[in-house]
Amino acid sequence: MSGTDRPARLRRANGDDGASRPGADALHRLGAVILAAVVAVAAAGCSGPILANPLPSHHRDAQPAAPAAVVLDPQAIAFPRDDGPHDRLTEWWYYTGHLLDANGGRYGFEFVIFRAERGGFPVSWASHLAITDEGGGAFHYAQRSEIGAQVDVTPVRSSGPNAFVLAISGADPAQPTAGGPPWAMRGGNGVDHLTAALSPAEATAAGAPGGLALDLGLAATKPPALHGSDGWIDLGAAGGSYYYSRTAMRAEGQLTLGGRTFAVTGAAWFDHQWGDFISVASGGWDWFAVNLADGTDLTLSLVRAADGTYPLVYGTIVDPDGRARHLDRAAFTVRATGEWTSARTGTTYPSGWAVELPGEGLQIELTPTVRDQELDTRATTGVVYWEGSQSVQATRNGVPLRGEAYVELTGYGAAGATGNRVAP
Repeated sequence: MSGTDRPARLRRANGDDGASRPGADALHRLGAVILAAVVAVAAAGCSGPILANPLPSHHRDAQPAAPAAVVLDPQAIAFPRDDGPHDRLTEWWYYTGHLLDANGGRYGFEFVIFRAERGGFPVSWASHLAITDEGGGAFHYAQRSEIGAQVDVTPVRSSGPNAFVLAISGADPAQPTAGGPPWAMRGGNGVDHLTAALSPAEATAAGAPGGLALDLGLAATKPPALHGSDGWIDLGAAGGSYYYSRTAMRAEGQLTLGGRTFAVTGAAWFDHQWGDFISVASGGWDWFAVNLADGTDLTLSLVRAADGTYPLVYGTIVDPDGRARHLDRAAFTVRATGEWTSARTGTTYPSGWAVELPGEGLQIELTPTVRDQELDTRATTGVVYWEGSQSVQATRNGVPLRGEAYVELTGYGAAGATGNRVAP
């Protein structure tokens, strides 16, 4: 299942079958919607909105592809093998986190690389980088896309310190020197490194003309948490997804912002998903990742159908000792406490939440550190979404408890639901 042995595990290599399966209303992450299809421009070998256009009706190769090898899902996840790339239709490596400088300045960050594989077309990639300056009340983001296998420079081995090495420059493969400094991720077994620096043009577009860059070393302090108990989420007719998180990672490195580079420390959360699915969660979802000061980590996923119902609501709680437990929808409630409307896109999102887990004695209030943490990524992934850092006020059995959190919101634009959503 890694990028080293790479069997074709139910890939539907000719782009039929798996590529035409209807979406099921399940899963939580952004790529489940934005990786709807490979772009027609992929055949031309150039970059663009690579993950949102209709699936081409004809195979690119003159020769028919070999039949896909069939290995039945699910299989047991193994590390560090499954930290690395997989030959599947959809995959992403997704980091969010919270950083602190020596003067008490606080920053949120998001860094993600998406991978899409569709039949005989070249593999397609997109990446998003965002920094929330909590003290300055500012939000900066940039995006890149690239087409071709050159993004994956993972060593050809099934174990070792680097189970994945990805570097996306945003360059046309025909002109590899035309892109900016590569945005790179590498790691395995919970020891990762992230580097991303905006080109001058990217920094100006992101509202950070003095430059924006991130260089972080990460080290997990808990074992990976397998969601759905065993790390497999069955999406029915839409396929399935492997999914785990490293919910607690120490972070240390440098951040460049506002014309200066300074040391930062903090914590990160890592999500990794892959599988043979294309389009799910047609109504969007709300996703929550919460780290509490007592060492408890919590993630919740509220997935909406196009009609506004919630066919999938689930979560995972990780105890201070690293033990992960599945939560079904009866174990918690989530209520939006406010809303915010984007002046750029006109999209209205929930803004602020009250979360209760009666069985854990937990009550959690989440408030965005900056109201506007919206990303318009139509140039690379075809969607607009909101993802941002939160301030946390919580109690466990009535005792005050602080924490940190990130929230992701999709499907609230013209193609999805709008307004203040409340889970059933």
